[in-house]
Order: sequence, then C-alpha cells, then structure tokens
Amino acid sequence: MEHTKIFSGTSNIPLTEAVCKYLDVLPGKAEIRRFSDGEIFAEISESVRGSHVFVIQSTCPPVNEHIMELLIITDALKRASARAITAVIPYYGYARQDRKVQPRAPISAKLVADIIVKAGINRVITVDLHAGQIQGFFDVPVDHLYAAPVFISHLKKKFNKDEIVVVSPDAGGLERAGEYAKRLDAKLAVTYKRRTGPNEAKISHVIGEVRGKTVVIVDDMVDTAGTAIQAAQALAREGAKHVTLCCTHGVFSGNAPQKIENSVLEEVIITDTIPPREEIKRSKKIKVLSIAELLGEAIRRIAAGESISTLFT
Repeated sequence: MEHTKIFSGTSNIPLTEAVCKYLDVLPGKAEIRRFSDGEIFAEISESVRGSHVFVIQSTCPPVNEHIMELLIITDALKRASARAITAVIPYYGYARQDRKVQPRAPISAKLVADIIVKAGINRVITVDLHAGQIQGFFDVPVDHLYAAPVFISHLKKKFNKDEIVVVSPDAGGLERAGEYAKRLDAKLAVTYKRRTGPNEAKISHVIGEVRGKTVVIVDDMVDTAGTAIQAAQALAREGAKHVTLCCTHGVFSGNAPQKIENSVLEEVIITDTIPPREEIKRSKKIKVLSIAELLGEAIRRIAAGESISTLFT
C-alpha cells in the first residue's frame, strides 16, 4: 500500500475507518467544513503528491451535499498533485434515474456520472448499482462490486439451505435472486409487482412454492419499505413460515423503520454502504453487515495492480 492513501467524505467515516483497519493503514488527514452560507470547503492536511488516492463517499441523503463534498475533495486532491484518484461510492445516489420514463425528463444518473468524471476522478468503485448499465455512464473504468458474498455467508450460517426459498420482489430482480438461489442451492420464487406511481407499487401474485418455507427476499435497496412489506404480506398469505429481507442499501426514508417494526418481516439485513442512523441501530428487526473487507480487498488489489475479478463471484 505504498504511495496509496485513503480519504473519506462525511458520509462514510465509520466504514472508511473499518477499511483502513483491514488494510492496516491510517486514514488520510483532511478537514471538511462549511462556511456560514453553506458552502463546502475541503483542505487536504498531508502531502498526496504522486499518490494513488481513494476517496470513500456514498452519495446518500443528503444526496446533493455528499455529491458536492466528493467533487470538492476530488478537486483539492487533483490540485495537490495526486497521481490518480479513485472514487469509492458504495451507494450511488440518483441511480434510479437511469432512463427517461416520460417525455422531457432528465437521465440524472448519467448527468451525475459526467460531473464526477469532470471533477478529476480516474476510476470508480461502487456496490450493487440499481441498474448495471450505469457503469457505461462513466467515461472511466468502473469496478461494480456485489454484496452477495457478504449476505450469502451470513445466510448459510443462519439457515439450513433445504428450508430457504429466495424471492425476487419483481421480474427485474430475477437475475440477482437467481444468483443467490444458485449460491445457496435454494429454490426461487418471484412476486408480481405493478408500479402505480413514484415510490408506490402493488403486489398481487406470488409465482413459486413458498408454503412452509423460510423466504429470503433479495433486492438492491430498501427505501420506503412499501414494496418489501407488501411482498412479505403476500408471501405470508401463501404460507411462508418466516420472511427475511436482504437489501444492500438501507435508505429507510420517511417512517420506513417504523413500518418495518410493525410488519410481518422477521428480519431486514442490510450493509453499511449507507451509515445506519441511530434508530436503525436500535431496531430489533434490522441487522447491519459490514462490507469493509470487500471494499478493502478491492482497494488493495487495485493499488497493487492485481486482478479483482474473483471479487465479482
């Protein structure tokens, strides 16, 4: 890890510390503060000349604030003569705006990618993008990691494979659910979801046998939790014995944590791509797994010029 430095924006300080502990390095020294009018200022407090710098920053709520932090930190590092700058974005905000869904609408995921590259980023590492094609929105290399190994290791310890059925909440997530089912040697099912508006959906059918089984719903994120709770209710009606939800990104907007506490979901398993709020940490139903080792190993291999392809499997 010689000539490699790891910095953090304000969105992922605990995760950055865990990554640095895995790599046995100290976090980079930087000061991020705001002027009285809300402008962001970043000062790099150590030399980065000739170094490969990794900046860990999820663009999670407040999304625009964290994007601006990433841009300003990147500009500061570039002007401090860093050799290369890799943005480690565990959660990529605006990812759901990846296509035009109506006339005269923006493709904001592409716009944000262009801005990040323009700031001076040479490479991007991210985890479980909402849509895989977002990798092509960046004009620099993108390493798209998956949290599946973290979840699968936990599920194998927790459940007997013979009792698990992996469920996709919609047809779009079947590929992800199929990979989980394959790795767990489990059966596969899907719920039929119809979108009725932004952050609104109706689930009417379950395709697959779930009666008497432990059901694991897999998705990339849980936001309002409406879809997950509806899916859990539909699966319970079909006779599922236990219902667990695995989601990489725990957004939990609005009163989602309270809705989960009052739902038929027995457990919601997320990762720390988005730092959990205090109410999430206190929840008896929500469990947080760390992706620090996954990110740390990717950073180590990239810094050493080694292949990271085995991390994708």
